[in-house]
Amino acid sequence: MRKTHRPLTTVALALSLFMAALEVTVVSTAMPTVVGELGGIQSYAWVFTAYMLSSTITVPIYGKLADLYGRKPIILFGIGLFLAGSIASGLASSMGMLIAFRTLQGLGAGAIQPVALTMIGDLYTMEERARVQGAFSAVWGVAGLVGPVTGGLIVKYLSWHWIFFINVPVGMLTFALIVAFFHEQVQHKPQQLDYAGAGLLCAGVVALLFGVQGVGTNLWALPAALVLLVAFVQVERRAPAPVIPMTIFKHPAIAISSVAGALFSAAMFGATTYVPLYVQAVLGGSPTTAGGMITPMIVGWPLAALFAGKLLLRTGFRPLIVGGLGLTVVGTTLMALLLKQDAPLFALQVAMALFGVGLGFASTALLIAVQTSVGWELRGVATASNMFFRTIGGVLGVGLMGGVMVSRLLADPTIPVEAANALLGPERGHASIPEETLRTLSGALTSGLSINFWLICLFAVGAFIAGLFFPRVQRNAGTPVATEAAAAPH
Repeated sequence: MRKTHRPLTTVALALSLFMAALEVTVVSTAMPTVVGELGGIQSYAWVFTAYMLSSTITVPIYGKLADLYGRKPIILFGIGLFLAGSIASGLASSMGMLIAFRTLQGLGAGAIQPVALTMIGDLYTMEERARVQGAFSAVWGVAGLVGPVTGGLIVKYLSWHWIFFINVPVGMLTFALIVAFFHEQVQHKPQQLDYAGAGLLCAGVVALLFGVQGVGTNLWALPAALVLLVAFVQVERRAPAPVIPMTIFKHPAIAISSVAGALFSAAMFGATTYVPLYVQAVLGGSPTTAGGMITPMIVGWPLAALFAGKLLLRTGFRPLIVGGLGLTVVGTTLMALLLKQDAPLFALQVAMALFGVGLGFASTALLIAVQTSVGWELRGVATASNMFFRTIGGVLGVGLMGGVMVSRLLADPTIPVEAANALLGPERGHASIPEETLRTLSGALTSGLSINFWLICLFAVGAFIAGLFFPRVQRNAGTPVATEAAAAPH
């Protein structure tokens, strides 16, 4: 059997995370313009949640498959599906098509990130972490710097369709490198995937999303979600090869990491979704300016992860977790206070930078703690489960905030939806809105987004409280761990 070429495999994994980073920065920058062109502001949140939901419900499934059949075939399948969804999203001509193709794109992303992070854990020990830390931190730092600018330039000089097409060359190169240079020997186990559990999980998460996003209109959804998720837990306890083994949550580090990860991800995805919208639609900023507001967070995250990797062996997990989550509280509180029309944008960028630095410290330590709590045979599912809770937190958080925004924006039945769509369009679209209507829309949008920013702060506070209960984990420095996993916003 051929030996894995670690440097080139690491390059491939870095490229896969770069693709994910561009998805965060470029799409977040351009999305207000996309929705303004296609119409359907009432579906604004669904452009994000469709992608996040489809990736969320498949993360633990892919993680289990990676443990059963190996990392390589699963990540290659994910990359192929992600590229197909990217091309289709770029060709979309309506909001419905875009949401559907973003769902397909998310089905591929559900495999890429958790399996890539698991592969990093397989390849490197904790002592070797420092040698690869800088490279992976640089990936997210570069994407954070160039992503908003790239998104703004694409929208201005080409068209928004190209924000999805840029994934294609990166994805193809990643695919080729993994095929050629990553090799593994897998002992296939005679186990079947838990289809009943997977189905219940998918249905339960979808119902839960409808419930939180409906803001009181979908009364059936939350009770249905409760029943489905309780049934999922019961099925998992009896399944011979569960999608998410309930026994892993007996590890306090995994249980606390799941709760904290869900909450800080709700805050993080909420910020990347709604801060650009506020800057562009309320403050009248350009797409580049709007995306530039999240750049400090995207850059601060990997820079903090760089230092976290060096501090971890000396300080342990808990100080980085509690300290990092404390910084997220400070950053999100400042964000909620500063997001006013008369607040200087530089002050907002400082708040976002503090938020990102806190996330970099905390998420790095949390994920490494999870992966040091289990052996190789469970590392894939443990990593995927942690990613699942992070992403489900983001899905539900963005969905809840989307419901709040739409309910405030469309509360006045005399205001046409077309006017709300024009508010997100190019500057010339504002000229088509009567001045009184524009003031009403801007006020409603400001009100809804202000509530959302305080919700972001509340999620950060919840994560900090969860972090206070994190145990003192015994670290085995010789255990291979995916230390770079948390150097990327998930």
